[in-house]
Amino acid sequence: MKQSQRWQRTLILCLLSLSVVTPIVFVSRRLQVLTRDGRREFLDDLSGVKYRTDPLKLNSIEQEDSEELEEPKQVVYKENDVGTTLSDGSENSNDSEESKIEGTRNNLLEKNEFDHDEAQQKGLSSTDETQDLEPQQKILASKDDTQDQEAWHKGLSSTDRDQKKFNITVTDNQIIQTRSQRKTDENIKLKEKQSGLAVNRHHQISRHQSRRVTNQTVMEIKDQIIRARAYLGFAPPNSNSHLVKELKLRIREMERAVGEATKDSDLSRSALQKMRHMEASLSKANRAYPDCTAMAAKLRAMNHNAEEQVRSQQHEVTHLAHLAARTTPKGLHCLSMQLTADYFALSLEERKLPNENKIHDTELYHYAVFSDNVLACGVVVNSTVSNAKEQEKLVFHIVTNSLNFPAISMWFLLNPSGKATVHVQNIDNFEWLSKYNTFKKQNSSDPRYTSELNYLRFYLPNIFPTLNKILLFDHDVVVQQDLSTLWNINMNRKVIAGVGTCQEGETSFRRMDMFINFSDPYIVKRFDVNACTWAFGMNLFDLQQWRQHNLTGVYHKYLQRGSNMPLFNTGSLPLGWLTFYNKIMILDRRWHILGLGYDSGIDTNKIEQAAVIHYDGIRKPWMDIGLGRYKSYWSKFMKFDHPLLRRCNIQA
Repeated sequence: MKQSQRWQRTLILCLLSLSVVTPIVFVSRRLQVLTRDGRREFLDDLSGVKYRTDPLKLNSIEQEDSEELEEPKQVVYKENDVGTTLSDGSENSNDSEESKIEGTRNNLLEKNEFDHDEAQQKGLSSTDETQDLEPQQKILASKDDTQDQEAWHKGLSSTDRDQKKFNITVTDNQIIQTRSQRKTDENIKLKEKQSGLAVNRHHQISRHQSRRVTNQTVMEIKDQIIRARAYLGFAPPNSNSHLVKELKLRIREMERAVGEATKDSDLSRSALQKMRHMEASLSKANRAYPDCTAMAAKLRAMNHNAEEQVRSQQHEVTHLAHLAARTTPKGLHCLSMQLTADYFALSLEERKLPNENKIHDTELYHYAVFSDNVLACGVVVNSTVSNAKEQEKLVFHIVTNSLNFPAISMWFLLNPSGKATVHVQNIDNFEWLSKYNTFKKQNSSDPRYTSELNYLRFYLPNIFPTLNKILLFDHDVVVQQDLSTLWNINMNRKVIAGVGTCQEGETSFRRMDMFINFSDPYIVKRFDVNACTWAFGMNLFDLQQWRQHNLTGVYHKYLQRGSNMPLFNTGSLPLGWLTFYNKIMILDRRWHILGLGYDSGIDTNKIEQAAVIHYDGIRKPWMDIGLGRYKSYWSKFMKFDHPLLRRCNIQA
């Protein structure tokens, strides 16, 4: 038994040895045959090589159309171009190297064909017979390799040098093919890696888009609620059917689910489940009320009702905004009361502001502000002084009413304006003003149109009889640059300098017929409707020219005529256009930017480059209704950590 097992193991080992040795013998024999005739066969085969100009298309594997795996172009270079360096900076460096290798290989093949043709012309007809043999016949003919080698040496004795060159060429060609293959494999791996990265990026973008804030589900829930309410409208009054109860229950559930959510991420997990329940209830209602025409009419009625509610809310918002603009904020009222109490606690000598001797000096820069707002006056003065190069040459004339005179005076006693001079005047001290009796009640409840301070600008020569020039500010402006160059401009005998508002498409665009009645023959004869208009708020006045033209008298004439017939709208702007018609010098727009009190779309770059910015409109920066994006330009010139401001809870 043991002997039989031993024989079996021996037999198995023999068979294994035979299976290992036989391929080695066969391969070595094959290599010998190829070594003897391989060169000659390779040379013969090279002569018949012809390259296709178009890439072969594989049948078993679908080729990709991607540009990343595009086959390199087969470019045949001249012999003297082999080894030249391609230009750097190519966008597709991998394709350039492959093209270079391919061109080198084709060049070598052309050279081999040329050498082979030359050998044929010398009478080497014996190679034709070998060239016609089939591969199997060539292998059988290897038995007579000795005779063939002798004939070969005899017939090709004259081409030994060429043969050596050819051997070197074949070796180089094989090396080039190996390198080209290695380079191609590396490029494929690189492309696959880049494709993988691109796929990863695509997945990341997809995930990012999926995480992007959407409100589609919220809108669907609201639509379901609207549809449910529409179906409830078809039910008879005081109906208590099962469907009506179900719809009311679903509406309450959906309203609780959506709450104040504005995006899908705000919804709870149960919202989707409730949406499915609502959809089922709506399907029941659709079967119960299948009349589409009635449903469309009901939805139109609901839409009309919603639009009416929106319009009503908009009117209410506008009314409340104008009411807030006409009302003094609680903090400002508190501040005025505190300052007034502190002012009357002072002695007569302590109430005097410093540098009163400068208020009549014509060599200085005089600024006028007509206001009853303490904070507004403080910002105008602080912003002008902080941007001035020569602060000692600034003189501010603040004109207010008797109610706010103590508060404004006390403010500047507590907060000196550096080297600048501040002069506060009370309108009740102007005894000459009573003889004009021109401040009649306007048909408006807006203090901008009814306040006497708003019309004092037409009496500047009377208020400042010793001055030749003065720059008038509205109290809702902020100065951002030094204004000394404005004082030196040549006004060309004009009375007033201001920024034009005649550029159509701008926020500040104004046209004369928007405020003045051009249907009146008296207006049509004297004024051009296309004349350029201008803005109050920052205006330089030549008081000498004013006195020569007696423009205060012109103002009284138009004011009296307007009281007898409707020549212009309420306010001082149309009166200014009529009074100073053809006496205005238009300034560059960078001096004065308008609209910060009502337009939220003004370019920030224009605001920052402007010398003066104007919060004209009802949304003033010291009010809660002021536009938030512009408040910082105003609030940075007021110290809100002041004890009085903190006591009255006034914040930026």
